[in-house]
Amino acid sequence: MGKAQALSRLEQEWQAFLKSIEDLPESDLLEAGVCGDWSVRDLMAHVTTWEEETLRALPLVLEGKRLPRYSVLYGGIDAFNALQHEKKQSLSLAQVRRDLASTHKRLVAFLSDLPETAFTPRFIRRLGIDTYKHYREHHEQIAGWRENSKL
Repeated sequence: MGKAQALSRLEQEWQAFLKSIEDLPESDLLEAGVCGDWSVRDLMAHVTTWEEETLRALPLVLEGKRLPRYSVLYGGIDAFNALQHEKKQSLSLAQVRRDLASTHKRLVAFLSDLPETAFTPRFIRRLGIDTYKHYREHHEQIAGWRENSKL
């Protein structure tokens, strides 16, 4: 997969994620139980967290450096996710929305500025795990929750 394909896939999955939340009223965005105890709002903050992580990790990948292990730093990815979830609990829904949009915009700008040669298999793998595959995972959870809730 090259740069154009990666950016296209990123955009396609991003739009599907946004579509899954676009018409939900605020009360539904805050309702727990979409993914475990998490609400749609929590998932929005979570997606932002992983885009932020992508923006930290990909420059290291480009430098050929080894990425820090979440198991060493936090006790695992679940512990990292719980920590970040706790950190973002005080954010308003409006702030979560702003962060979601601005972080995604930064990510797309970063990727767009890279040369084609940056899109190596290792780079694409990390990008996919943190972004478009991740968007799809949560889009599907939201769609399932909506179906079960008849929203």
